[in-house]
Amino acid sequence: MWFGGRLRRVSDRNCICLCLLLIVIYCVWPWRYATHYEPLPVEEIEQHLVAVTTKNITKRGLDACQYGDIIAENKFTLTDEFLGKLHHPGNIRLGGEYYPADCAPKFSVAVIVVYRDREIQLRQFLTYMHNFLREQRLHYRIFIVEQFDRKPFNRAKLFNIGSVAAMKLGFPCLVLHDVDLLPMNLGQLYACTRKPRHMCASLDLFRYNLPYLGLFGGAVAIQSKPFVDVNGMSNMFNGWGGEDDDFFRRLQAKDIDICRFDPAYSRYTMLKHAKEKPNEDRLAFLRTGHLRYDTDGLNSLIYEQKAYILHDLFTHLLVNT
Repeated sequence: MWFGGRLRRVSDRNCICLCLLLIVIYCVWPWRYATHYEPLPVEEIEQHLVAVTTKNITKRGLDACQYGDIIAENKFTLTDEFLGKLHHPGNIRLGGEYYPADCAPKFSVAVIVVYRDREIQLRQFLTYMHNFLREQRLHYRIFIVEQFDRKPFNRAKLFNIGSVAAMKLGFPCLVLHDVDLLPMNLGQLYACTRKPRHMCASLDLFRYNLPYLGLFGGAVAIQSKPFVDVNGMSNMFNGWGGEDDDFFRRLQAKDIDICRFDPAYSRYTMLKHAKEKPNEDRLAFLRTGHLRYDTDGLNSLIYEQKAYILHDLFTHLLVNT
């Protein structure tokens, strides 16, 4: 009897150890995400890009810039050369705007970054992204939209504010970008595709796997018109979480599909930072979001602009939400 009880205890311990081992394997096994998407074929990337610029770029009497070599080479850029220091700052125009002097870019893009209390990351982002984007022969301008008040951070509302400012300047393409993400390959062109594009589909935080097909945040490229058509993003999500899923559902409600580049082109790294406080109401807002698509967004956007400043490396919008 004593021997049988001991065997049972050993067996129980073995079962517990086996369960713990399986949990550890599940957590570290990359294929647990198991969400594989159909990317745009690499050879079709350029033809899916929408060649539109702002009016001040259109008539400059130069030959069009070429992009096939950038896509084909897909140069790895997460190096000290790009991270270490800003190259040739003198050719960046006031407000963080740039266009190449030797060719006419086919694309104009507003890179809209929402921000509060991450100065170190912002400096890293600006240095890297100016080095990165100028290699892509684009016309671009970086907008930093900073929340001045101390209310919970409203990421989606700040994107709405930055998008309105960019569209007033005629930008046909919006890239909604978190300050803690850096692209790793030059072939990830910061230009809009015909369909809205989830750019950071292969993120190091997720072991370069896509957690679920509806993920549509971090870095997103969308033309101004469909952004307006879906009424932008919700203004209701105060605090972390939910706003990206709501945005994706807005697109679905208008029968707007999204696309992604191949994982080799969609690799991003996330800079380390403390986690934001979750929005306790995010699930409730998600469940009822479809009731507010037409009334909550760009057409209900109310905020106070504290400052609009053209810095050397960015256009700064300081706002109360």
